[in-house]
Amino acid sequence: MRQPHLAARGETVVSAAALALLLAAAPPAAAQPPALDHADVLQWKTIDDPSLSPDGAWLAFVLTPLEGDPALTLKATTGNGPALTVRGTDPAFTSDSRYLVYAVPPPESEVDALKRDGKSGDDLPEDALAVADIAAVFAGGAAQINGVRDIGPVESYAVAPEGSWVAYMPVEDDAGSDDADDADAPSEPAEPQASAEPAPESASSAEGSDDESETDDDREDGSPLVLLNLATGDETRYALVADYAFAEEADVFAFTTSTADGSGDGAFVVPLDDVTQRAVLEGEGRYEQLALSKDGAQVAFLTDRDDADADQPDFTLYRAAAPAWRAAPLADSGTAGIPDGWWVSEHGDVRFSEGGGLLLFGTAPRPEPETEDDTLDEDKVRLDVWNWKDPYLQPMQLVQADDERERTYAAAVHLDGGAVVQHGGGVVQLGTTDVPDVRFAAERDAPQALGVTDLPYRQLLSWDGRYADLYAIDLASGQRRRIAERVGRFARAAVSPAGTHAAWWDGAERHWKVARLDASGGGDGDAGSDDKPQTASAAVPHPVWNELNDRPHNPSPYGSPGWTADDGAFLFYDRFDVWRFEPETGRTVNLTAGAGRAGDIRFRYARTDPELDHIPEGETLWQAFHDTEKQGGFYRGRTDREAPPAQVVMADKRFRLRGKAKQADRWLVTREDFREFPDLWVSDGAITDMQRMSDANPQQADFRWGSAELVEWTSNDGDELQGMLFTPDGFDPSTEYPLLVYFYERMSDGVYTWRTPRPGGASVAVPFYVSRGYVVFIPDIPYELGYPGESALDAVVPGVLNLLDRGFVARDRIGVQGHSWGGYQIAYMLTKTNLFAAAEAGAPVANMTSAYGGIRWQTGMSRMFQYERTQSRIGGTLWEATDTYLHNSPLFYADKIRTPLLMMHNDDDGAVPWYQGIELFVALRRLQQPVWMLNYNGEGHGLRRDANRKDWAVRMQQFFDHYL
Repeated sequence: MRQPHLAARGETVVSAAALALLLAAAPPAAAQPPALDHADVLQWKTIDDPSLSPDGAWLAFVLTPLEGDPALTLKATTGNGPALTVRGTDPAFTSDSRYLVYAVPPPESEVDALKRDGKSGDDLPEDALAVADIAAVFAGGAAQINGVRDIGPVESYAVAPEGSWVAYMPVEDDAGSDDADDADAPSEPAEPQASAEPAPESASSAEGSDDESETDDDREDGSPLVLLNLATGDETRYALVADYAFAEEADVFAFTTSTADGSGDGAFVVPLDDVTQRAVLEGEGRYEQLALSKDGAQVAFLTDRDDADADQPDFTLYRAAAPAWRAAPLADSGTAGIPDGWWVSEHGDVRFSEGGGLLLFGTAPRPEPETEDDTLDEDKVRLDVWNWKDPYLQPMQLVQADDERERTYAAAVHLDGGAVVQHGGGVVQLGTTDVPDVRFAAERDAPQALGVTDLPYRQLLSWDGRYADLYAIDLASGQRRRIAERVGRFARAAVSPAGTHAAWWDGAERHWKVARLDASGGGDGDAGSDDKPQTASAAVPHPVWNELNDRPHNPSPYGSPGWTADDGAFLFYDRFDVWRFEPETGRTVNLTAGAGRAGDIRFRYARTDPELDHIPEGETLWQAFHDTEKQGGFYRGRTDREAPPAQVVMADKRFRLRGKAKQADRWLVTREDFREFPDLWVSDGAITDMQRMSDANPQQADFRWGSAELVEWTSNDGDELQGMLFTPDGFDPSTEYPLLVYFYERMSDGVYTWRTPRPGGASVAVPFYVSRGYVVFIPDIPYELGYPGESALDAVVPGVLNLLDRGFVARDRIGVQGHSWGGYQIAYMLTKTNLFAAAEAGAPVANMTSAYGGIRWQTGMSRMFQYERTQSRIGGTLWEATDTYLHNSPLFYADKIRTPLLMMHNDDDGAVPWYQGIELFVALRRLQQPVWMLNYNGEGHGLRRDANRKDWAVRMQQFFDHYL
């Protein structure tokens, strides 16, 4: 079936040595090692938080076991030098690549011992903070632990984006001093500078005020904070800090303070070049939503200082700018531009635009003052009123109640250097109750934003889907112009980085749309002729929507990576290739020159810098995936013009980019297949010269594993299908093996994906069963509308029979497992076939007629939409397609089931109502068919607690081993 992938003319061919390195994988050992057991899989680790230093010279990552302490590794990215390995998490390099800052969690054994003694919450130890001086750690050619400074337990910390600065809040001991001064502190602490207090009168408040018990609100003293210069070791200490932040691209630090009696409240700025504290604003009150501009030249915050004595204090937006750093009020409830009856909300984020010319904050209708209610508890009425006219169902309203109480609407102040640009008094209200969602350009101080509202269509969410209207909003005036109506659930509407355009997916037309945001005319009504959106994908001769869509709603697009620099072009995909649309000229270009469709390869933009908000023009790296053979790799191409892609590497592997050094051409890559764990590799931009940097799970070589391959067969409907087959080490096709079948929908793209043997929250761990002598089969399933259960039967059963015909599957030892949608399909199949000797169905829908009117309690949504438009694929209402709902409901045919069934359905399942599992269980119990149901108390749709995952893995393995 498989044909070798040959380099096309003009492609780059990897050298034999490089290719051998890329494709190397340990072959199955001749002598069979032991099979995995449940205790063995606890050794497997994940790789978390991989990070390259900005100069690309160093790599840090964390190996996290299922049980035990996380191990942080720091090592050079060149050569095979020494590595520092310590207990740690959350590594962060300073911008000069000289230091690594990380958290040190307490030993798991220590925490477990305290929990056994009844300790919890604040009685458990906090994470500590440590800093590795990289040059000192690796001085002398070996990793030196004395190059690490142990700062001690902290409440929080932050690493400055620029320079070698760290700010942290040490955990205080009972005496009021922080742990950095006790016996566990470093043996050679830095010489501290004199403490810098935010206000002279606040010094005595560090341990609490004598009047604290007399306050009538929840005000508390802030915490001590240390500002540490890693390069010099100098420390500056501040008391009573509530919040703090570094500027993104400047050596500026800011913080707010809080005291129980209000005597030391304020906002302060510290330019780090001289570490001189500037009081921006002081006075009793709460100081919230601290924000610094990117260049560090401005600071803003909210405070109720000016109204602190009121029963319902009014917040004011303040701003200060260098060099004076004296705060001036910009907005409060009486400011022109803020609607009558509204105020500045403490819940709205305060932030500066990219260039600092716009200050954004949140407003909201002023809530009614709280009134005292002395009604006896037993006399209070607790009632929810379900109104048929409500936009959202009552359960959904309750789930969103807290968010709605804190909802804010975007407003803006325009700034020009140190001055406020007057637009209607300086404040422009942008978000409104009828257009609540405002989306801003990422890159610069654009004059336009995008407004999104789903209010006219909220009821449709229960049975159809999400829709929204889109508006261009002028940031100078707040005026808006509707540019699109009723765009569908896959709209993905977004503003271009420079703010000139908006782009979205039109599901009804099945095209990408692009519209100018600064076009004239239209008002609140329909767009004028000069405002008409362009159809970006109109010239593409192939579908740009999912060609395999088999759900009864408009198909989703293949996606878009976004815009090029300066909004020059909008990029999007068809099934295989990458396209470029230039809105100024209307020109459409196939960037990959049709090579994807010709070669059956999906090309996608490889985003090398996740912080970059646009796609650079010029040479680029395409992620490549062979649609039929499932190979993965990379090609070279261009984003600015049509260019046949040049192959870098393609292999029976899955490749992923995990990061790039900010200041160097050093890349972090993983590669994997079923046998090879996705360890970290470092490469230059060529990708081929890869050096392995981690060996997370060497113990895998000590156990039997297996191999993966693609298999093909024909469904009962005549569809040519693919699936994944996993066979154990030492597989002998002349021997009969037990077969375990697992499925969901289409999954064969993952044939070259490494899979963990650790117990999961819902599905079988494929390597675990393969190691123990099972063959595992995962088939793809296409669907016919109205017949989801039958479609699964017509795809899966022929696939299993095809394997039986090959002679290595024991006919009487075939099991099946699936969860949620997979669990439903299994329950349906068991009413139609006795092919399986045992089945496990997790969280299955048994009765579509009762599930149809149910609630997804996690979100509060009605379940109707799922049956009419999405996964269940019925395509009509219960009263329009009654027979179809009955036909697809396993409960009504439960008397046909002869297969022993194990179910897991938990009582806090927020996706599939628990009663669905109960309905099937009690039916089979009544019919005296072997059935068991596991309900892990308090668990949701899948298992979250490790103890429950381990227990379930054992019980399911025992169940299948017994029958198979």
